[in-house]
Amino acid sequence: MKVGILSDTHGLLRPEVLKHLSSCDLILHGGDINRPDIISALEELAPTHVVRGNNDKEWAEDLPSYEDITLEDIHIYMTHKKKDLPEDLSGYDLVVTGHTHRYEEKVIGNTLFLNPGSCGPRKETQPITMAIAMISGDSMEIERIDIPHKKA
Repeated sequence: MKVGILSDTHGLLRPEVLKHLSSCDLILHGGDINRPDIISALEELAPTHVVRGNNDKEWAEDLPSYEDITLEDIHIYMTHKKKDLPEDLSGYDLVVTGHTHRYEEKVIGNTLFLNPGSCGPRKETQPITMAIAMISGDSMEIERIDIPHKKA
């Protein structure tokens, strides 16, 4: 199963991001979506799970603050901010957060903590990133995707 993982689009779905997501079986969005049409566009590509970010205002009141998902034998927890994570995540294989706009992969115990960074508007000089997870049974491989920044 191929899973696209992104966060912090802030109202911008880049063509390069859509190209990477077009071959995915499922999409996870870690919040700060900013517009409902972003979700609609993602849902046209694949089933999509989203969580509400701190910049997702009134239109997003019905979005969950976290998602608990099992894909094949991989148990996933997703929320926007790291500070909103529960204390005990030992039962999870993958924890997805966003908010910082910085890509990060960190293994603690048997859990991979992943922040796919931001693939929306570029923040200062930070890279534009997202991730692709390949899941098969209880194994998972993560690929960092860097989107080239085009100067205006």
